[in-house]
Amino acid sequence: IMSKNKSRESVKVVVRCRPLNRKEEPNGPAGGIVQMDLRLGQVILRNPRAPPSEPQKTFTFDAVYDANSKQRDLYDESVRPLIDSVLAGFNGTIFAYGQTGTGKTYTMQGVWLDPEKRGVIPNAFDHIFTHISRSQSDKQYLVRASYLEIYREEIRDLLDPNHGSARGLELRESPETGVYVQDLTSCVCKSLKEIEEVMNVGNQARAVGATDMNEHSSRSHALFLITVECSQPGPDGRKHIRVGRLNLVDLAGSERQTKTGVQGDRLKEAAKINLSLSALGNVISALADGRSGHVPYRDSKLTRLLQDSLGGNAKTVMVATLGPASLHYDETLTTLRYANRAKNIQNQPRVNEDPKDALLREFQKEIARLRAQLNHRRWRSKQKKDQLEGEGWERDGDEETEGEEEEVEKEAEEYMKMEEQRLEKEKEAIREDQSMLAEEKQRLLGEKEKMMGDLRKQQEAAEQLTAKYKAMESKLLVGGKNIIDHTNEQQKMLEIKRQEIAEQTRGEREMQQQMLVQDEETLELKETFTSLQQEVEAKTKKLKKLYTKLQCIKAEIKDVNDEHVRSRQELEQTQNELTRELKLKYLIIENFIPPEEKNKIMNRLTFDPEEDQWKLKSLVPAERSEVVWIFFFHLSIYV
Repeated sequence: IMSKNKSRESVKVVVRCRPLNRKEEPNGPAGGIVQMDLRLGQVILRNPRAPPSEPQKTFTFDAVYDANSKQRDLYDESVRPLIDSVLAGFNGTIFAYGQTGTGKTYTMQGVWLDPEKRGVIPNAFDHIFTHISRSQSDKQYLVRASYLEIYREEIRDLLDPNHGSARGLELRESPETGVYVQDLTSCVCKSLKEIEEVMNVGNQARAVGATDMNEHSSRSHALFLITVECSQPGPDGRKHIRVGRLNLVDLAGSERQTKTGVQGDRLKEAAKINLSLSALGNVISALADGRSGHVPYRDSKLTRLLQDSLGGNAKTVMVATLGPASLHYDETLTTLRYANRAKNIQNQPRVNEDPKDALLREFQKEIARLRAQLNHRRWRSKQKKDQLEGEGWERDGDEETEGEEEEVEKEAEEYMKMEEQRLEKEKEAIREDQSMLAEEKQRLLGEKEKMMGDLRKQQEAAEQLTAKYKAMESKLLVGGKNIIDHTNEQQKMLEIKRQEIAEQTRGEREMQQQMLVQDEETLELKETFTSLQQEVEAKTKKLKKLYTKLQCIKAEIKDVNDEHVRSRQELEQTQNELTRELKLKYLIIENFIPPEEKNKIMNRLTFDPEEDQWKLKSLVPAERSEVVWIFFFHLSIYV
């Protein structure tokens, strides 16, 4: 059952500009082409190749952050409200978009060990587990995490130890959950430390490489997925479950071969990265336009995974990252244009209430079943103990408090010890009885040993059941318990004040932007003239303003055309490089592979419309593959 609330909400777009790096610093501050008005949320871009008379380009966003901005400011103002929505049961997505080397990974991850430089992802982890620790004790939570990368249009599970050699995972679509990755590893996380460990394991497996623009360039798109399930009693007395899903996306940067200097495998990686980012740009353009009936989500795996985040059931924050150097003017302008278009995308977020695939409900059922089995075992043990002691005992209910459970468990353990002692005494009595025949003694001792063995098995089964029950119960987080040590009242008050300041800053910026638009409109309405000369001057001034706007639009059209020409030339250059490699492979196939072998491979090819690619059919049926593998293994040992 989904919430009826289908209110539309725009994608929130914020822009961040990094400082000049070592290579760019020799040009000095004059080399910077980006100015930011933090109060109005505006980015002013100067064209270094244009004459001074040409007007600068101005873009307005939900928030902007300059080179002096702090990680915490960006999080509190632009990301914290989204995480709160996820904890309330909404889907949420945060993704960083921009040219390679502009600080996307720094914004998303930052420096984990430095509290001042921690990025969006570690701050989001802390936010989620702090919220759980401060929530009411009648709430139960289940937190799961998955980590994947899209490398050369292949989806890899970063939490799979064999992800390097494993086959790429496939995308599937469900009416309830939308697009999902089949067989993706999901880890239950019970603390901040555990989810950070999951992230660290994935980061070690992620594809990175050096280019001329970035020493640690991301060569893949990475998605860290967090699912937060919350169960709490409703007005009807029944437990209701809300499921929030958070996608934390660190995109690889767009790059031009002429600037990055990549070759070989790095060139192929760059081609795939640019192709998927181009598909993302086409999706943003189609959604922003509003008139297009078709949105090309299926053009890449990245856009399919972000389908709900762009125009679907999610709240989305896009962080566009810029480089301030004049060398990167074209890429900076392209990023700002995409970000400006993304502001017009309308999503339809809604609360995910009582979904069918909620794992928390399955956990609760399993825990209830195990508890019932344990209670039944303890009740039987206590009943036998009371019978031995000659006391009657009636079971008056299935539900027991934690203290009662501990008491019954203690009594059951005492019963087991008493039984062991009793059996030992009986065995000793049989051994000391001189009137019994040896065969009879042996038979009775054998029976007692069997009873002792059964008792031990029963005790081991009870211990295993208890361990399983405690393991299942430990995966659920209960509100009100101290998961994080520093969640004291002072810290809570400090965070509330910080949040209030961030909301106030956000409100002031929105009011300033509205006032700027309204002032222009009001000025035109209130305009009155005392003489004909004054009217001529005012109209001339207005005409000049409109002429300037016309010149800006003409310059914009020229820029767009130039950008298309550059993009086309870059694509043609990449195409030529790849065509050359393809011709080399064709040459090798034609000269070194027999025609009959080539035909065998061609006959095995099948087209998968779901994945939109060609695949090789397996030579061996699935059920026989393991047997054949064992056969070849033994054959290799023999040889």
